[in-house]
Amino acid sequence: MTGRARLIAGSFLLSLMFGGSAGAETLKLGHSTWVGYGPLYIAQDKGFFKDEGLDVELIVMEDPKVRFPALAAGQLDVAVTTVDTMLNYLSDQQSYRYLFALDDSKGGDGIVADKDIQSVADLKGKDVAYAEGSVSQFYLGVLLKQAGLAFGDIQTQNMTAGDAGAAFVAGRVDAAVTWEPWLTRGRQAPQGHLLVDSSTTPGLITDMAMTTPETLKARKKDLEALYRAWIKAVDFQKANPDEADKIMAKGVGGWLEDPKVFAETRAGIVYYDKAMNETFIGTADNPGGIVKTINNAAELGKETGQFQHEVTPTDLIAFDIVNQ
Repeated sequence: MTGRARLIAGSFLLSLMFGGSAGAETLKLGHSTWVGYGPLYIAQDKGFFKDEGLDVELIVMEDPKVRFPALAAGQLDVAVTTVDTMLNYLSDQQSYRYLFALDDSKGGDGIVADKDIQSVADLKGKDVAYAEGSVSQFYLGVLLKQAGLAFGDIQTQNMTAGDAGAAFVAGRVDAAVTWEPWLTRGRQAPQGHLLVDSSTTPGLITDMAMTTPETLKARKKDLEALYRAWIKAVDFQKANPDEADKIMAKGVGGWLEDPKVFAETRAGIVYYDKAMNETFIGTADNPGGIVKTINNAAELGKETGQFQHEVTPTDLIAFDIVNQ
């Protein structure tokens, strides 16, 4: 099947899933099952979307390989995922725009390793398990670069984050890039310890809301309203953490449907409020930390062959959404 035929087939499947292009009234937002997206369900449950004049449909789409074609085809108006993931889907024919930040990993991601591995530099020549093409690869790549290493200096074992953690606990690899509950299980394994976690790299693993240039132009007021509703939801979560966990666990569902599990997982992230967004995004004249994150992702993406598209970070940021 040719690339064009695959695109046509994909568009047909998406039209079946969503019933045609997004309408003028409903704002369709696609996300995976992740604790960082919980406040979206607070905004829905507490009427913050409605207060902003929005009718938002939250759609669980686990695979970004489906999420981004849906966004490009107009079947979604907004998608949420990490900063680095979006860059994998840029092309000369299709661009996207970052709108605002949702959450940041502050210990929720990390590397568990054998006890004789005491630094990232010690990973040289070791079997390291991680998911290629994922945020785990991006995170590991940044740490390797800081240690003067590259992916060619380690022995890559490609597997999902959960499988990587399980492989480490079973003693099949020397180290694993993973997340909870496998960070805790790896740390508790007889041979294991926590080598490093994302609490040392704020702003690196950050989830963003994003859209296409076309949707940004056509629905800018709605996207500004979406941001305001998000801020209200985060403020509510801060003031009412127990109630918020129940709402978010029920809404996000899946493996996070138990409020206790949701709360335990939430401890590894931080939700972006208004002040944090303004600092991270910055302004067109004085961009924030997002530019460094984009540059890191772009450099590593080229080194690993994930993409070759040239990017100018500030061209990809819709500064007006946060600075309205």
